[in-house]
Amino acid sequence: MSASASPLRPVLATAAGIAMLSLMDAFMKNAALAMGAYMAALMRAGIAFALVAPIWLALRSKWPARAVMKIHLTRGAVGSIMALTFFFALTKLPLAETIAISFVAPIVSLYLAAFLLGERLRPRAVWGAVLGLVGVLVIVGGKFGRGNLNEDTMVGLASITLSALLYAWNLVLQRQQALVAKPLEVATFYMGIAGCIYLLAAPFLFRLPPTEALGDVTAGALLTVGGALTMAWAYARAEAQVLVPLEYSSFVWASLFGWLMLGENVTWTAAGGAVLIVAGCWIATTGVRPEPAAV
Repeated sequence: MSASASPLRPVLATAAGIAMLSLMDAFMKNAALAMGAYMAALMRAGIAFALVAPIWLALRSKWPARAVMKIHLTRGAVGSIMALTFFFALTKLPLAETIAISFVAPIVSLYLAAFLLGERLRPRAVWGAVLGLVGVLVIVGGKFGRGNLNEDTMVGLASITLSALLYAWNLVLQRQQALVAKPLEVATFYMGIAGCIYLLAAPFLFRLPPTEALGDVTAGALLTVGGALTMAWAYARAEAQVLVPLEYSSFVWASLFGWLMLGENVTWTAAGGAVLIVAGCWIATTGVRPEPAAV
């Protein structure tokens, strides 16, 4: 098997992309707390678009065909609300717990991929996802068992639940997008469309952001671009059900970054759940033949 066909390459690329996006979440939590979830989402989209769009234009890339543009528009719309509700949840819940609750998305997306993309559900992928979900339940159960429930927590849970459902759809759209567009085009249109949608609410929600938060949102935008390009490359080379369970590894990164950057402690239930999550990732991603790149 050639190196280009190795199933390890898209798996490693996905793992790297998830690590970048988890670090982005930590920076964006700081930004959302300082300027509000809407402004943080708007500025991240604007800065990220400003980074990738000139490169896409400089390469004299062709405007997407109508069918491709429809996918871009759909994912941009879904992703904009998904990100906004996620950033809002970060202002109400700890980073690691927010990530953990969002893990319902990979489970849902496995079945969406089968329904929308015609992918065959492999037993290993399903069992790996189930084991990862058990790990999440251990983590969330530990949080609830400590009695950490109040109005802010309930609002945060409602927000992350909506975000997770949209993220499940986003994961499938990401796969569809990666099959018909190159990574740079994916990142350009994803950020551009999301930014345009946010601007619709600017007359009501826009306010000048505090200067001390600009560094966090800029770092978040840079990591978003890096993660988006990496994930688009990987999803063009492997089925969604192969890569989706790797989303569980983001809890490990969220725990680390939450502790280092936000002073959030990791409990023993969180650590135990993380072990189950990593085991689920391993089960789901081993013994799978890769799919050839489409772009």
